[in-house]
Amino acid sequence: MIIRQITLDDQQQYLELIHKAYQSVEALGIHFAAATADLDFICEHITNNAVYGLQKSGQLVSTLSIRFPWGNNPGPYGLPHLGWFATDPDYKQLGLGNELMQWVEEHILINVLKAPAVTLGTAENHPWLIKMYEKYHFRRIGHANLGHGHTTIYLQKILNEALYQNWQNRQCQTNPQIV
Repeated sequence: MIIRQITLDDQQQYLELIHKAYQSVEALGIHFAAATADLDFICEHITNNAVYGLQKSGQLVSTLSIRFPWGNNPGPYGLPHLGWFATDPDYKQLGLGNELMQWVEEHILINVLKAPAVTLGTAENHPWLIKMYEKYHFRRIGHANLGHGHTTIYLQKILNEALYQNWQNRQCQTNPQIV
């Protein structure tokens, strides 16, 4: 297995994985942007975010993206924000998504970005995603109706308590309404 950053050279394989992985979510009536992304949107996503993939026998089988607070589509909390987490249904229940999530967390979020915490959002009405993220030690921190036909639940994972406290103190100083 290889974990690496996805590039524009991977756009077609990435598109195919995303569509295949998100079919079951669409079948639930939950509409995530990734499910209907076309090749142009895929290229924009790869260009503007850090996209990582796990390959097995040369095939892309799991992927996870990081949106940045300074990027064109930041998460709502001023922290790196995970998205487009997907695993090929033919490779489900093998722990590959978990392996990719742990690798991105350790190697990129903690060691490279020195992120105090990370956030993600998912549909409130998805039957198992929130529980899965809570198993990864994410906790609920908010919700929003973004107009996609479901309520988005936001979750956060603190990666470094000391950095998080410093970040939170700075946030409270610049935005007194944040508690």
